[in-house]
Amino acid sequence: MNLKQLYQLFLKHPSVCTDTRKITSNCLFFALKGPNFNGNKFASGALEKGASYAVIDDEERKTSDRHILVEDVLETLQKLSTLHRNESKATIISLTGSNGKTTTKELIYAVLSKKYRTIATQGNLNNHIGVPLTLLSIKEDTEMAVVEMGANHQKEIAFLSSIAQPDFGYITNFGKAHLEGFGGVEGVIKGKSELYDNLMARDKHIFMNADDPIQLEKLESYTKKIGFSTTNRNYFIIRFLGAKPFVTLSVGETPINTQLIGDYNFPNCCVAILMGKYFNVEEEEMKQALEAYVSENNRSQVIQKNNFKVVLDAYNANPTSMRAALKNFKNMEPFNPTLILGDMFELGESAAMEHQDIADLAMELGFQNVFLVGENFSGTNSSYLKFKSFDDFKRYLEKTPLNSNNLLVKGSRGMALERILDLL
Repeated sequence: MNLKQLYQLFLKHPSVCTDTRKITSNCLFFALKGPNFNGNKFASGALEKGASYAVIDDEERKTSDRHILVEDVLETLQKLSTLHRNESKATIISLTGSNGKTTTKELIYAVLSKKYRTIATQGNLNNHIGVPLTLLSIKEDTEMAVVEMGANHQKEIAFLSSIAQPDFGYITNFGKAHLEGFGGVEGVIKGKSELYDNLMARDKHIFMNADDPIQLEKLESYTKKIGFSTTNRNYFIIRFLGAKPFVTLSVGETPINTQLIGDYNFPNCCVAILMGKYFNVEEEEMKQALEAYVSENNRSQVIQKNNFKVVLDAYNANPTSMRAALKNFKNMEPFNPTLILGDMFELGESAAMEHQDIADLAMELGFQNVFLVGENFSGTNSSYLKFKSFDDFKRYLEKTPLNSNNLLVKGSRGMALERILDLL
């Protein structure tokens, strides 16, 4: 079966599944493979559970006409998504960046949904599988699709951009994330800028933060850019009013009081406003969308647990986001604050230096109650209490309850520091 024939089949069965635990009636099952699994083995089971067809690349598994044999299932999924994207009338907006991608995507979705039938990447399904699945979720009546793109090495954003072929794009920032895979900060800038490269090569529009010197320099001579700024009158002006703890801003005479903590969320709000403005969403509706949005999934959540007020930012961490979180928490000026910081992953040779820099920053900012958790943090030179593992920290807390009611909890996903909540 060739790609066009498969696409006609997809139009009749427009639901795609890659996990037999999530099979829906009449879906197309794509038997993906990975280092520790082979979806071909589960293809017949997917059909038994209600899938209409199973796309496989193992000829020995083709036991009926409902098994569609292709050369490579993943490549077929990717090519099918690009074909569907090109057949769709939806406007595709892609975004990437080191920090804030998912929150920014949700804010853009909230604003654009006020006027348009909009879809967006579910959760953080932003890789070589997630991007195609997002594109294949575009329906006949979809008008806007917000597609998040993640990467931990160079050429990845270029590849995802070739799949999605976005009409518009935005990069949140360039930070110290995935340094090991990108090969340092310059590698991060080069890798994330692959979205710019794709858009400029196809003469498409780019949204930008005109207060970011890297973006300003890279897009200096590009004419199809749409920017926001706090001071530069060549771009759309949005005023930052504060973040103690929640971000407040104003568009013209309209104040917007969000439920997002940290000044680092200000540009995330700004680009959602900029896109809303560009696509003619009413100002009052943008205000409603931003003020109603509440962060979740361990991303800068403010949680009240018993007598504890917790800023839970345990979804991920890198040196850039960690520094921003510490400075923001300091500005909140909570009484007797406590920091619980977990290791930052994927830093390669920079790991020891970056963890030491964070410990030093905590001391410079005057934090006294600080717990450092993880192999890297436990190797830092500081007077703070250090624990090689979460279990070590847990045993300490069981004997020594915290004497502070205001906590910042931040670490990489692999540290799973949200487990702290169960110990309060």
